[in-house]
Amino acid sequence: MELLAPAGGMEQLRAAVAFGADAVYLAADRFGMRARAANFALEDIPAAVAFAHEHGVKVHVTCNILMHPDDIDGLPDFFRALDAAGVDAFIIGDLGAFAIAGEVVPRVERHVSTQASVANAAAAQVWHSLGATRVVCAREMSLDDIRRLRQDAPPDLQIEAFAHGAMCMAVSGRCLISSYLTGRSGNKGHCTQPCRWSYSLGTAAPDADEVATGRSDLAPTGVGEAFGKEHAEEAVPTFLLEEEKRPGEFFPIEEDGRGTFIMNAKDMNMLAHLRELAEAGVDSIKIEGRNKKAFYVATVVGAYRRVLDGEAPEAVADELAAVSHRPYGTGFYFDEAEQAPAYDGYEQETMHVADVIGCDDGLLHVLCRNRFAEGDQLEVLVPHEPIRALTVRDLHWLGTFGPDNHDEDAPATPEEALARATAADWEAAACANRSCNVYRLAVDAPVPPGSYLRTRTFRRSARHG
Repeated sequence: MELLAPAGGMEQLRAAVAFGADAVYLAADRFGMRARAANFALEDIPAAVAFAHEHGVKVHVTCNILMHPDDIDGLPDFFRALDAAGVDAFIIGDLGAFAIAGEVVPRVERHVSTQASVANAAAAQVWHSLGATRVVCAREMSLDDIRRLRQDAPPDLQIEAFAHGAMCMAVSGRCLISSYLTGRSGNKGHCTQPCRWSYSLGTAAPDADEVATGRSDLAPTGVGEAFGKEHAEEAVPTFLLEEEKRPGEFFPIEEDGRGTFIMNAKDMNMLAHLRELAEAGVDSIKIEGRNKKAFYVATVVGAYRRVLDGEAPEAVADELAAVSHRPYGTGFYFDEAEQAPAYDGYEQETMHVADVIGCDDGLLHVLCRNRFAEGDQLEVLVPHEPIRALTVRDLHWLGTFGPDNHDEDAPATPEEALARATAADWEAAACANRSCNVYRLAVDAPVPPGSYLRTRTFRRSARHG
């Protein structure tokens, strides 16, 4: 199976390529569903494509927002520019945009976005008849659904499916909540993720005794025995919903001091089920995450690459706990997808502390991202290698480069700073605590540029509440 990785910017693209992606998907500064990502200016895409192609990696460009008339007007020139850049495929959800791409630049493959909700072979056959070479499965499909799709769809139509990352609580991402609450449309790439927010009910909480005996007007008679005793002990408000067509079927809504997260979907994690995806007929597995940083992309792509190359999933699973994530699930592949209503929490087992930018003569040069200190025990994330242990020793800081250095002749890049550095420019340091500054430390074995340093420390946070 192809491993398709997100590239929200050039750093992420380099990480995806280094850690084993077969293809990347990215967006220009228009028409993509992740407007908050760094994305690529149209004039920068040729260089991105050239870099990927030099390493045998394909580039797919998203063009999957909800198209309005003004958007359609700009598509022909947009597609021509991407064709000239050498991109391999467009990911399109709008039928009009799909037709224009085929007319204007027939060389470029057209893949049908998950936004189109292709969930059956009949729909797939229609798209194929219009020129699609691939469909991205609706995220609501089960493995059995995909197996049936593969059986009934044209044999040369490729099937792509999501394997990892955030899940939208709406059908294939077509949600109006963000637009309604904030004026920023998720269907135009500007989702504010209000499904992740903490919501509080405006009605005062019923007394615990009333809930337990079923006397509160918020807890219908008869449900107290089922729900009340448990919640009387928890001392948190309990509310029950009853839909008019389902009398006697009550749905509890619970909130703690920070509110409730009833729409908060779990993240998908199919690392342990790649064989099932392949057997169902999936040709390409997709990692969600164009808003993610390069360290996340490197870690997740590296984990999936290792399993695709034959390592046991259980030997790699901890890597996916290392990066920031919500509680994991398997989406709709085996059953109904689950929410994580307790909190919109991110948790991770490690913290990214530095990017490796060079290594020579036993000295490792890094760009600091988070604090680390002399004597700290770190881990080194290296492409296509097991995790290495590293003890920080002989730590030095290069004071000639960094965001706080405003000298006119200051080096513009870390690489330029290293090339110009003299022995006198390096200062001994007890800790690395200046973000985006260059440090060096002693190592016993070479570490390739493009690797990452991390420290093992558990972190949990909540975005809201």
